[in-house]
Amino acid sequence: MSSRQRKVSIAVFAGIVIVLLVAVALTGHSGGRQETIREVMRDAVLHETGRINFLNIKAVNPGFISAVTVTVVVLAAALVIRIFAIPRFRYVPGKLQMMLEEMVSLFDGLAKSNSPHRNGFLGAYIFGAGIYIFVGTLFELFGFQGVTTEGVSIALPAPLSDINGAIALGCLSYVVILSGGIVGNGLRGVGNTLKDFSLPISMSFRLFGALLSGLLVTELVYYYIQLSFILPVVVGVLFTILHALIQTYVLTMLTALFYGEVSEPRQKKRAGD
Repeated sequence: MSSRQRKVSIAVFAGIVIVLLVAVALTGHSGGRQETIREVMRDAVLHETGRINFLNIKAVNPGFISAVTVTVVVLAAALVIRIFAIPRFRYVPGKLQMMLEEMVSLFDGLAKSNSPHRNGFLGAYIFGAGIYIFVGTLFELFGFQGVTTEGVSIALPAPLSDINGAIALGCLSYVVILSGGIVGNGLRGVGNTLKDFSLPISMSFRLFGALLSGLLVTELVYYYIQLSFILPVVVGVLFTILHALIQTYVLTMLTALFYGEVSEPRQKKRAGD
């Protein structure tokens, strides 16, 4: 790039910044909002007003629509890969094959390192759960719209930003951990698993709290019009990507760790010991 082109680029960038600053100064506080920030935050958590009619059967939370959409997309992608991609795998992998093998190896290694005794089903589960969390968290970046029962268009949130979705995944992970205890140690494994009765609660609210925090920060930024230029893009993308990576790792790691603990064979005490 020549010095002249560099000067022109800097001038264009400076002009855009000046225009945005002038727009912020002129708009002031008049954003035309009818809801207070408290009402916006409350609705983002409880979804009392922004409900969507699901197949003309029942009004549900937007998170449920997101969960169904993400589930269908993930299953459809898995079916397409299984039918068209996997039969064409070669000894020397291509880009798609290498990416898939790295993903499978990552979760399989996580399962084997934390549960060396029983890890076949565990690897498959944490792979599925990890993909669902990652794709579901990134889902809100696409800004797909839904129409509420009041006729208002809203952006569909991440499935796990709904407390119901987070609790469902947390409880499902706990059931998988419990099954590992039963298979590995029978009734003794059940007892060891039930000792950590707070585990599904902590897993659920860890997911819910982390994803909801990103949602609330983004809502807060969008609410105030002075912050609604450029900044929401940076905040939304960074929060979403970080949460997708961190929460995928945290839940799969915790599930594998606890599964390995309860499924580890316990040696029976000998008589007289």
